Amino acid sequence: MSYVDGFIVAVPKANIEAYKEFSTFAGSIWKEYGALEYVECIGDDVPYGELTSFPRAVQAKEDEVVVFSWIVYGSRQERDDINTKVMADPRLKGDQWQMPFDGKRMIYGGFETLLRL
Repeated sequence: MSYVDGFIVAVPKANIEAYKEFSTFAGSIWKEYGALEYVECIGDDVPYGELTSFPRAVQAKEDEVVVFSWIVYGSRQERDDINTKVMADPRLKGDQWQMPFDGKRMIYGGFETLLRL
């Protein structure tokens, strides 16, 4: 079964285009190194819950939108190998690729696929 890295971030609405540009570039590098899918979804129907919710999880502010993303790999080992290469890639270094969101509020993790229909 495949392996998935999942991410949730709060992106300032004023930075959506910069985020899309960054993600398009970064996603192409992940795919170049072997990721099977790279998906970014912008919140459309994401209510602020009383106890739990996507916006609460990332402490989204009024001027931010929640982005839910995932990267699919063939296996955990492939994910580990691909991420090592991506993190070392010089194309992602430098001032032109400052994250257009607060990385301290990003939630992420790796998941084994349980079911795929």
